[in-house]
Amino acid sequence: MDFVVDGIHCAACAARIERAFASEPDMALARVNLTEKRLTVEWKDARRVAPPQVLARLEALGFTGYPFRVAEREASEKAEEQRLLRALGVAGFAMMNIMLLSVSVWSGNETGLSREARDFFHWISALIALPTAAYSGRPFFDSAIRSLKARAVNMDVPISLGILLALGISVWETLQSGEHAYFDGAVMLIFFLLIGRVLDQMMMRRTRAVASNLAALRAETVTRILPDGVLKEVAAATVEPGQLVLVRPGERIGVDGLIERGTSDIDQSLVTGETAHQAVQPGMDVHAGTMNLSGTLEIRVRHAASSTILARIEALLAHATEKRAGYVRLADRAARAYAPVVHTAAALTFIGWVLWGLSWQSALLISVTVLIITCPCALGLAIPAVQVVASGAMFRRSILLHAGDALERLAEVDTVVFDKTGTLTLPEPVIANRKQIPDRLLTIAGRLALSSRHPLAVAIAKAGGADNPFRDVRETPGQGLEAEDARVKIRLGSSAFCGAEAEAKAVSEAYPEASLIAMRCGTDVAVFAIRQPLRADARTTIEALKGLGLSVEILSGDREIPVASVAKALGIDHWQASVEPGGKVARLEELRQQGRKVLMVGDGINDAPALAAAHVSISPVSATDLAQAQADLLVMGASLGPVADAIRIARKARRLMTQNLWLAVIYNAVAVPIAIAGLATPFVAAIAMSGSSLIVTMNAMRARFGGESP
Repeated sequence: MDFVVDGIHCAACAARIERAFASEPDMALARVNLTEKRLTVEWKDARRVAPPQVLARLEALGFTGYPFRVAEREASEKAEEQRLLRALGVAGFAMMNIMLLSVSVWSGNETGLSREARDFFHWISALIALPTAAYSGRPFFDSAIRSLKARAVNMDVPISLGILLALGISVWETLQSGEHAYFDGAVMLIFFLLIGRVLDQMMMRRTRAVASNLAALRAETVTRILPDGVLKEVAAATVEPGQLVLVRPGERIGVDGLIERGTSDIDQSLVTGETAHQAVQPGMDVHAGTMNLSGTLEIRVRHAASSTILARIEALLAHATEKRAGYVRLADRAARAYAPVVHTAAALTFIGWVLWGLSWQSALLISVTVLIITCPCALGLAIPAVQVVASGAMFRRSILLHAGDALERLAEVDTVVFDKTGTLTLPEPVIANRKQIPDRLLTIAGRLALSSRHPLAVAIAKAGGADNPFRDVRETPGQGLEAEDARVKIRLGSSAFCGAEAEAKAVSEAYPEASLIAMRCGTDVAVFAIRQPLRADARTTIEALKGLGLSVEILSGDREIPVASVAKALGIDHWQASVEPGGKVARLEELRQQGRKVLMVGDGINDAPALAAAHVSISPVSATDLAQAQADLLVMGASLGPVADAIRIARKARRLMTQNLWLAVIYNAVAVPIAIAGLATPFVAAIAMSGSSLIVTMNAMRARFGGESP
């Protein structure tokens, strides 16, 4: 189950939640997506699923949670954003007024301001600052209190401590009629911290745009056709396979299914990647999330609710961003060390300055600066932000991530190995010599082919537009089909079965890579050359991969002649034919021992072992379920171009991850010594802390434009 968790602001919070749930005996897995503030939990036994147990555990840890629903999350985040904006407005207004009073005090200290006047200005500043801090500082105070109640420390604890110490020093100085009060600095601190929190919130929502767009494509209700013909609007989640639903023009299709009645044009760019509208008719498959444009359709349900392709796409995107990549684990370990290190550094700074002879007030102010400036926000956001944005960029190029660390592994590849059938070629075979076949013979062959489920026969039936099979069709195993029409004997099958050896030889010479099916209708003879055509952009994709400095090979279980023909057409020098699944794995192991990082691209059941053995793997969305399960990435549509795009995006994402980690490290390496040396004030620390988070998030947004070559 998925839960939204309020109050998560850093990787240390996420790690604490994961550790707590990992200790629960019934839990199989707990993952926190920091960017989406989402907790995903898996139980060892489905019968022991207990959402209240999860919510109670979160509350004990100091967080508020509720079951994940897109609409509720959006409403909650919008309310949180408005709350932060109101707090920011109050803090900004108070800051301007206190600054006016502070200017008078600063200038008066130089020109001889009386003690009574200075105290008066300080008390007015206190009357403005204290209520402002109580209201505008609540986002930090509430989070810190929840954390402390759970006997833990999050990033808002030192922030809250810094604000309260700055206000406490100021009140003490005012009571003692001291010259210096820091009400302006405390309110400035809150103001700039809130700016960072608001911008972080906005940037997070922006990085989640892809998932929100997918949710908008889902039909929440469908119109079911009951057995008595009555129409009833029901929740899409309640529909079951085998039921009949009605989809009117302008409605989104809410299920995966087969059209039983009606014709229409649909927009299925989500599934195929094609923007052109497709004409559909009875017998054709349609998918959830596609838009019905013109006609009314009756659809027999195959998959509904969480089994639809749209639901699987959503799950893949969420699964990819939840998984822990190597860079994420590194950032998490550093963030977990944050609390003890920063509190120790602040305490040592205070002690050191007091021993040096500085007043305790000034030493405490420097310690407050250290508490604020040393923040793990940038480190916690460095990698997840890149992952989410890169996942969105891949989705816009029809690529789905299936594994969280696939980006890193894909960026390392130097060799690409393709399967041929269904990967470099289209999965559905076509008649290569269609123009040489008379329409009459093709129609007759199509009607006879309807009686066979052989893939080549299916191609002939589809090409002939057949929908009326012959009666009394007889099949000779291993040879072909036979029927009579108006006392004319018709055969479809091998060339020997049809007495068409001479014609088959001529066609074989013209199309050596094709499979042949012969037909005889009385004295008329036709030979069909059937092959799987290359994908339209196969050659340009291979050229693009070579341009990226990658070696390209083909490993295929098909015959030598078709494989050699495809390799020659695509300019691939290294290829092997008639390779068994074990042979593919052996070749990948050989490449691995040579130090190669291999990307395997395949689609069939026989490719599943190779996909699992490769350093990283990609399958078309049309692949078998087993191949999809083993693949790290899935490509939607008939294009191969996304394979090259995926590598470009992954390489750029890796560079951005590395840059973000260095930015976070450099920020702390520079900022902490400055703060310890007393060269920064608390509100300058607030600006620096918020700025570091925004820099890494904005740098991550560059992954949206991942099409460039490295």
